[in-house]
Amino acid sequence: MWNELKKDIKFFKNYFKEHLLFSIIIVLLILFLQGSLQNLLLIISTVIVINFFGFVYLSNKRRKELCEIETIINNIRKNFYENAEEIILSENLASLEQAIKEMFIKSKNDIEYMRKLQRVRSEFIANVSHELRTPIFAIQGYIETLLNGAINDSNVNKSFLEKAAHHTNNLSNLLNDLINISMIESGEMQMSFRYFDLAPYIASIVDEMKYLAEEKQISLTVSAIREGLQVFGDKERLKQVLINLIQNAIKYTESGGVDISVEEEKKFVTIKVKDSGIGIPQDQLTRIFERFYRVDKARSRAVGGTGLGLSIVKHIIEAHDSKVEVRSTVGVGSEFSFKLKK
Repeated sequence: MWNELKKDIKFFKNYFKEHLLFSIIIVLLILFLQGSLQNLLLIISTVIVINFFGFVYLSNKRRKELCEIETIINNIRKNFYENAEEIILSENLASLEQAIKEMFIKSKNDIEYMRKLQRVRSEFIANVSHELRTPIFAIQGYIETLLNGAINDSNVNKSFLEKAAHHTNNLSNLLNDLINISMIESGEMQMSFRYFDLAPYIASIVDEMKYLAEEKQISLTVSAIREGLQVFGDKERLKQVLINLIQNAIKYTESGGVDISVEEEKKFVTIKVKDSGIGIPQDQLTRIFERFYRVDKARSRAVGGTGLGLSIVKHIIEAHDSKVEVRSTVGVGSEFSFKLKK
Protein backbone atom coordinates (compact mmCIF):
# COMPACT_ATOMS: atom_id res chain seq x y z
CA MET A 1 0.00 0.00 0.00
CA TRP A 2 2.81 2.40 0.90
CA ASN A 3 4.48 1.70 -2.45
CA GLU A 4 1.22 2.51 -4.23
CA LEU A 5 0.94 5.76 -2.27
CA LYS A 6 4.51 6.71 -3.19
CA LYS A 7 3.69 6.11 -6.86
CA ASP A 8 0.57 8.27 -6.53
CA ILE A 9 2.50 11.10 -4.83
CA LYS A 10 5.20 10.88 -7.50
CA PHE A 11 2.55 11.00 -10.23
CA PHE A 12 0.91 13.93 -8.37
CA LYS A 13 3.91 16.10 -9.30
CA ASN A 14 2.48 16.28 -12.81
CA TYR A 15 -0.51 18.19 -11.41
CA PHE A 16 1.31 20.36 -8.82
CA LYS A 17 0.64 23.64 -10.68
CA GLU A 18 -3.05 22.80 -11.02
CA HIS A 19 -3.21 21.86 -7.31
CA LEU A 20 -1.58 25.16 -6.27
CA LEU A 21 -3.84 27.26 -8.53
CA PHE A 22 -6.99 25.44 -7.36
CA SER A 23 -5.95 25.90 -3.68
CA ILE A 24 -5.39 29.66 -4.16
CA ILE A 25 -8.81 30.03 -5.80
CA ILE A 26 -10.54 28.15 -2.91
CA VAL A 27 -8.71 30.24 -0.27
CA LEU A 28 -9.64 33.49 -2.00
CA LEU A 29 -13.23 32.37 -2.33
CA ILE A 30 -13.45 31.51 1.42
CA LEU A 31 -11.87 34.83 2.38
CA PHE A 32 -14.28 36.68 0.12
CA LEU A 33 -17.28 34.94 1.67
CA GLN A 34 -15.91 35.37 5.20
CA GLY A 35 -15.10 39.01 4.63
CA SER A 36 -12.02 39.06 6.90
CA LEU A 37 -8.48 37.64 7.19
CA GLN A 38 -9.26 35.87 10.47
CA ASN A 39 -7.81 32.32 10.66
CA LEU A 40 -6.02 32.87 7.36
CA LEU A 41 -3.22 30.42 8.15
CA LEU A 42 -5.64 27.71 9.23
CA ILE A 43 -7.73 28.17 6.09
CA ILE A 44 -4.69 27.98 3.82
CA SER A 45 -3.36 24.87 5.57
CA THR A 46 -6.73 23.12 5.54
CA VAL A 47 -7.37 23.85 1.85
CA ILE A 48 -3.88 22.75 0.80
CA VAL A 49 -4.12 19.48 2.76
CA ILE A 50 -7.63 18.65 1.52
CA ASN A 51 -6.72 19.51 -2.07
CA PHE A 52 -3.52 17.51 -1.78
CA PHE A 53 -5.35 14.31 -0.84
CA GLY A 54 -7.99 15.03 -3.44
CA PHE A 55 -5.39 15.41 -6.17
CA VAL A 56 -3.50 12.33 -4.95
CA TYR A 57 -6.74 10.34 -5.22
CA LEU A 58 -7.34 11.64 -8.75
CA SER A 59 -3.69 10.94 -9.59
CA ASN A 60 -4.21 7.37 -8.41
CA LYS A 61 -7.14 6.91 -10.77
CA ARG A 62 -5.34 8.54 -13.69
CA ARG A 63 -2.16 6.54 -13.08
CA LYS A 64 -4.10 3.26 -13.06
CA GLU A 65 -5.90 4.21 -16.27
CA LEU A 66 -2.59 5.01 -17.97
CA CYS A 67 -1.10 1.73 -16.72
CA GLU A 68 -4.14 -0.06 -18.12
CA ILE A 69 -3.66 1.60 -21.51
CA GLU A 70 0.10 0.91 -21.45
CA THR A 71 -0.56 -2.77 -20.71
CA ILE A 72 -2.99 -3.05 -23.64
CA ILE A 73 -0.53 -1.37 -26.03
CA ASN A 74 2.34 -3.63 -24.89
CA ASN A 75 0.13 -6.69 -25.36
CA ILE A 76 -0.71 -5.53 -28.89
CA ARG A 77 2.98 -5.03 -29.61
CA LYS A 78 3.69 -8.58 -28.39
CA ASN A 79 0.86 -10.03 -30.55
CA PHE A 80 -0.95 -11.14 -27.41
CA TYR A 81 -4.41 -10.68 -28.94
CA GLU A 82 -5.97 -12.77 -31.68
CA ASN A 83 -8.90 -10.42 -32.28
CA ALA A 84 -10.10 -6.96 -31.23
CA GLU A 85 -12.76 -8.28 -28.82
CA GLU A 86 -10.02 -9.39 -26.43
CA ILE A 87 -9.07 -5.73 -25.85
CA ILE A 88 -11.02 -4.56 -22.80
CA LEU A 89 -10.58 -1.31 -20.83
CA SER A 90 -12.49 0.00 -17.82
CA GLU A 91 -15.89 1.58 -18.38
CA ASN A 92 -14.72 5.19 -18.22
CA LEU A 93 -12.24 4.44 -21.03
CA ALA A 94 -14.90 3.01 -23.37
CA SER A 95 -14.34 5.56 -26.16
CA LEU A 96 -10.57 5.00 -26.01
CA GLU A 97 -11.13 1.24 -26.03
CA GLN A 98 -13.06 1.53 -29.30
CA ALA A 99 -10.31 3.69 -30.83
CA ILE A 100 -7.64 1.16 -29.82
CA LYS A 101 -9.74 -1.70 -31.26
CA GLU A 102 -10.03 0.13 -34.58
CA MET A 103 -6.29 0.82 -34.56
CA PHE A 104 -5.64 -2.87 -33.77
CA ILE A 105 -7.87 -4.05 -36.64
CA LYS A 106 -6.25 -1.63 -39.11
CA SER A 107 -2.77 -2.59 -37.97
CA LYS A 108 -3.56 -6.29 -38.26
CA ASN A 109 -5.03 -5.80 -41.75
CA ASP A 110 -2.01 -3.73 -42.81
CA ILE A 111 0.38 -6.41 -41.55
CA GLU A 112 -1.57 -9.15 -43.35
CA TYR A 113 -1.61 -7.04 -46.52
CA MET A 114 2.16 -6.51 -46.30
CA ARG A 115 2.69 -10.25 -45.81
CA LYS A 116 0.51 -10.94 -48.82
CA LEU A 117 2.47 -8.41 -50.88
CA GLN A 118 5.70 -10.04 -49.78
CA ARG A 119 4.43 -13.47 -50.84
CA VAL A 120 3.25 -12.10 -54.18
CA ARG A 121 6.58 -10.32 -54.69
CA SER A 122 8.54 -13.48 -53.89
CA GLU A 123 6.37 -15.57 -56.21
CA PHE A 124 6.67 -12.92 -58.93
CA ILE A 125 10.47 -12.83 -58.68
CA ALA A 126 10.62 -16.64 -58.74
CA ASN A 127 8.34 -16.77 -61.80
CA VAL A 128 10.25 -14.05 -63.64
CA SER A 129 13.55 -15.82 -62.93
CA HIS A 130 12.13 -19.08 -64.26
CA GLU A 131 10.61 -17.48 -67.36
CA LEU A 132 13.82 -15.61 -68.17
CA ARG A 133 15.99 -18.67 -67.61
CA THR A 134 14.25 -20.74 -70.28
CA PRO A 135 14.97 -18.55 -73.35
CA ILE A 136 18.37 -17.45 -72.05
CA PHE A 137 19.57 -21.02 -71.55
CA ALA A 138 18.18 -22.01 -74.96
CA ILE A 139 19.94 -19.12 -76.72
CA GLN A 140 23.14 -19.86 -74.81
CA GLY A 141 22.97 -23.54 -75.83
CA TYR A 142 22.49 -22.80 -79.53
CA ILE A 143 25.28 -20.21 -79.61
CA GLU A 144 27.74 -22.48 -77.77
CA THR A 145 26.94 -25.32 -80.18
CA LEU A 146 27.57 -23.03 -83.16
CA LEU A 147 30.84 -21.77 -81.65
CA ASN A 148 31.98 -25.33 -81.05
CA GLY A 149 31.89 -26.05 -84.77
CA ALA A 150 28.27 -26.29 -85.82
CA ILE A 151 28.60 -22.88 -87.50
CA ASN A 152 30.39 -24.65 -90.34
CA ASP A 153 27.72 -27.33 -90.70
CA SER A 154 25.25 -26.10 -93.32
CA ASN A 155 22.71 -28.70 -92.20
CA VAL A 156 22.24 -27.16 -88.75
CA ASN A 157 23.73 -23.65 -88.61
CA LYS A 158 20.73 -21.84 -90.09
CA SER A 159 18.30 -23.94 -88.05
CA PHE A 160 20.13 -23.14 -84.81
CA LEU A 161 20.25 -19.43 -85.62
CA GLU A 162 16.53 -19.41 -86.36
CA LYS A 163 15.80 -21.15 -83.05
CA ALA A 164 18.04 -18.69 -81.19
CA ALA A 165 16.23 -15.80 -82.90
CA HIS A 166 12.88 -17.34 -81.89
CA HIS A 167 13.92 -17.49 -78.21
CA THR A 168 15.30 -13.95 -78.47
CA ASN A 169 11.90 -12.82 -79.68
CA ASN A 170 10.22 -14.65 -76.75
CA LEU A 171 12.62 -12.94 -74.35
CA SER A 172 11.85 -9.55 -75.86
CA ASN A 173 8.09 -10.19 -75.55
CA LEU A 174 8.50 -11.22 -71.92
CA LEU A 175 10.45 -8.08 -71.06
CA ASN A 176 7.89 -5.88 -72.84
CA ASP A 177 5.06 -7.55 -70.92
CA LEU A 178 6.93 -7.13 -67.64
CA ILE A 179 7.38 -3.42 -68.36
CA ASN A 180 3.71 -3.07 -69.29
CA ILE A 181 2.35 -4.82 -66.21
CA SER A 182 4.77 -2.92 -63.97
CA MET A 183 3.60 0.41 -65.42
CA ILE A 184 -0.07 -0.57 -65.15
CA GLU A 185 0.14 -1.73 -61.53
CA SER A 186 2.20 1.28 -60.44
CA GLY A 187 -0.22 3.68 -62.14
CA GLU A 188 2.47 5.02 -64.47
CA MET A 189 0.79 3.87 -67.68
CA GLN A 190 -0.93 6.85 -69.27
CA MET A 191 -4.35 6.21 -70.80
CA SER A 192 -5.80 8.29 -73.64
CA PHE A 193 -9.60 7.95 -73.74
CA ARG A 194 -11.60 9.11 -76.76
CA TYR A 195 -14.45 8.04 -79.04
CA PHE A 196 -13.56 6.03 -82.15
CA ASP A 197 -15.32 4.01 -84.87
CA LEU A 198 -15.41 0.37 -83.83
CA ALA A 199 -15.99 -1.43 -87.18
CA PRO A 200 -12.85 -0.28 -89.06
CA TYR A 201 -10.83 -0.52 -85.83
CA ILE A 202 -11.59 -4.22 -85.31
CA ALA A 203 -11.26 -4.94 -89.05
CA SER A 204 -7.71 -3.56 -89.08
CA ILE A 205 -6.72 -5.69 -86.06
CA VAL A 206 -8.19 -8.83 -87.64
CA ASP A 207 -6.28 -8.13 -90.88
CA GLU A 208 -3.05 -8.03 -88.84
CA MET A 209 -3.85 -11.35 -87.15
CA LYS A 210 -5.16 -13.32 -90.15
CA TYR A 211 -1.79 -14.80 -91.04
CA LEU A 212 -1.71 -16.65 -87.69
CA ALA A 213 -5.09 -18.28 -88.43
CA GLU A 214 -4.04 -19.10 -91.99
CA GLU A 215 -0.89 -20.83 -90.71
CA LYS A 216 -3.09 -23.17 -88.64
CA GLN A 217 -5.70 -23.42 -91.39
CA ILE A 218 -8.53 -22.15 -89.20
CA SER A 219 -10.95 -19.29 -89.85
CA LEU A 220 -10.79 -15.83 -88.30
CA THR A 221 -14.03 -13.92 -88.84
CA VAL A 222 -15.80 -10.78 -87.69
CA SER A 223 -19.55 -10.70 -87.33
CA ALA A 224 -21.34 -7.67 -88.80
CA ILE A 225 -20.77 -4.44 -86.86
CA ARG A 226 -23.07 -1.45 -87.38
CA GLU A 227 -21.35 1.22 -89.42
CA GLY A 228 -20.80 4.40 -87.46
CA LEU A 229 -20.86 2.62 -84.07
CA GLN A 230 -18.51 4.47 -81.74
CA VAL A 231 -17.10 3.42 -78.37
CA PHE A 232 -15.12 5.27 -75.70
CA GLY A 233 -11.67 4.01 -74.73
CA ASP A 234 -7.92 3.99 -75.25
CA LYS A 235 -7.39 2.67 -78.79
CA GLU A 236 -3.78 1.54 -78.28
CA ARG A 237 -4.43 -0.29 -75.01
CA LEU A 238 -7.62 -1.90 -76.33
CA LYS A 239 -5.67 -3.07 -79.38
CA GLN A 240 -3.30 -4.79 -76.94
CA VAL A 241 -6.32 -6.48 -75.36
CA LEU A 242 -7.83 -7.69 -78.64
CA ILE A 243 -4.51 -8.90 -80.07
CA ASN A 244 -3.85 -10.87 -76.91
CA LEU A 245 -7.31 -12.45 -76.85
CA ILE A 246 -7.23 -13.29 -80.58
CA GLN A 247 -3.70 -14.73 -80.35
CA ASN A 248 -4.71 -16.95 -77.43
CA ALA A 249 -7.86 -18.07 -79.25
CA ILE A 250 -5.84 -19.04 -82.34
CA LYS A 251 -3.09 -20.75 -80.30
CA TYR A 252 -5.52 -23.07 -78.51
CA THR A 253 -7.76 -23.83 -81.51
CA GLU A 254 -6.80 -26.76 -83.72
CA SER A 255 -9.90 -26.86 -85.91
CA GLY A 256 -12.89 -24.65 -86.57
CA GLY A 257 -12.13 -21.02 -86.02
CA VAL A 258 -12.23 -17.78 -84.06
CA ASP A 259 -15.03 -15.23 -84.29
CA ILE A 260 -15.15 -11.62 -83.10
CA SER A 261 -18.61 -10.20 -82.53
CA VAL A 262 -20.19 -7.05 -81.12
CA GLU A 263 -23.47 -6.73 -79.23
CA GLU A 264 -25.07 -3.32 -78.75
CA GLU A 265 -26.95 -2.23 -75.66
CA LYS A 266 -28.40 1.13 -74.74
CA LYS A 267 -25.27 2.57 -73.16
CA PHE A 268 -22.70 -0.14 -73.74
CA VAL A 269 -21.15 -2.34 -76.40
CA THR A 270 -20.03 -5.90 -75.63
CA ILE A 271 -17.05 -7.19 -77.61
CA LYS A 272 -16.67 -10.97 -77.75
CA VAL A 273 -13.81 -13.20 -78.89
CA LYS A 274 -15.05 -16.77 -79.29
CA ASP A 275 -13.09 -19.86 -80.34
CA SER A 276 -13.69 -23.57 -80.90
CA GLY A 277 -10.52 -24.56 -79.07
CA ILE A 278 -9.57 -26.87 -76.22
CA GLY A 279 -11.43 -24.88 -73.57
CA ILE A 280 -10.59 -24.17 -69.93
CA PRO A 281 -11.64 -26.31 -66.93
CA GLN A 282 -14.27 -24.56 -64.75
CA ASP A 283 -12.15 -24.78 -61.59
CA GLN A 284 -9.36 -22.78 -63.27
CA LEU A 285 -11.41 -19.95 -64.81
CA THR A 286 -10.87 -17.72 -61.76
CA ARG A 287 -7.08 -18.11 -61.96
CA ILE A 288 -6.30 -17.54 -65.63
CA PHE A 289 -5.82 -13.78 -65.07
CA GLU A 290 -3.08 -14.33 -62.49
CA ARG A 291 0.44 -13.44 -63.55
CA PHE A 292 2.30 -16.43 -65.06
CA TYR A 293 -0.61 -18.79 -64.43
CA ARG A 294 -1.01 -21.41 -67.15
CA VAL A 295 -3.78 -23.99 -67.39
CA ASP A 296 -1.52 -26.45 -69.18
CA LYS A 297 2.08 -25.38 -68.56
CA ALA A 298 3.70 -27.74 -71.03
CA ARG A 299 1.29 -26.87 -73.85
CA SER A 300 1.41 -23.14 -73.09
CA ARG A 301 5.17 -23.03 -73.44
CA ALA A 302 5.02 -25.12 -76.58
CA VAL A 303 2.73 -22.62 -78.30
CA GLY A 304 4.58 -19.61 -76.87
CA GLY A 305 3.44 -16.79 -74.66
CA THR A 306 4.77 -15.04 -71.57
CA GLY A 307 2.06 -15.94 -69.09
CA LEU A 308 1.37 -12.24 -68.50
CA GLY A 309 -1.00 -11.51 -71.38
CA LEU A 310 -4.32 -12.11 -69.64
CA SER A 311 -3.14 -10.28 -66.54
CA ILE A 312 -2.40 -7.23 -68.72
CA VAL A 313 -5.81 -7.64 -70.42
CA LYS A 314 -7.52 -7.65 -67.02
CA HIS A 315 -5.76 -4.48 -65.86
CA ILE A 316 -6.45 -2.57 -69.10
CA ILE A 317 -10.15 -3.48 -69.12
CA GLU A 318 -10.48 -2.55 -65.43
CA ALA A 319 -8.92 0.82 -66.27
CA HIS A 320 -11.92 1.25 -68.62
CA ASP A 321 -14.27 0.65 -65.65
CA SER A 322 -15.19 -2.72 -67.09
CA LYS A 323 -14.52 -6.41 -66.46
CA VAL A 324 -13.42 -9.37 -68.57
CA GLU A 325 -16.00 -12.16 -68.57
CA VAL A 326 -15.11 -15.75 -69.51
CA ARG A 327 -17.26 -18.69 -70.50
CA SER A 328 -15.61 -21.96 -71.45
CA THR A 329 -16.30 -25.65 -71.95
CA VAL A 330 -13.47 -28.17 -72.21
CA GLY A 331 -13.30 -29.59 -75.74
CA VAL A 332 -15.85 -27.08 -77.06
CA GLY A 333 -14.19 -23.67 -76.81
CA SER A 334 -13.98 -20.40 -74.90
CA GLU A 335 -15.52 -16.95 -75.09
CA PHE A 336 -13.91 -13.83 -73.65
CA SER A 337 -15.97 -10.63 -73.53
CA PHE A 338 -15.89 -7.11 -72.11
CA LYS A 339 -18.06 -3.99 -72.26
CA LEU A 340 -17.16 -0.50 -73.44
CA LYS A 341 -19.14 2.71 -73.13
CA LYS A 342 -20.90 3.99 -76.26
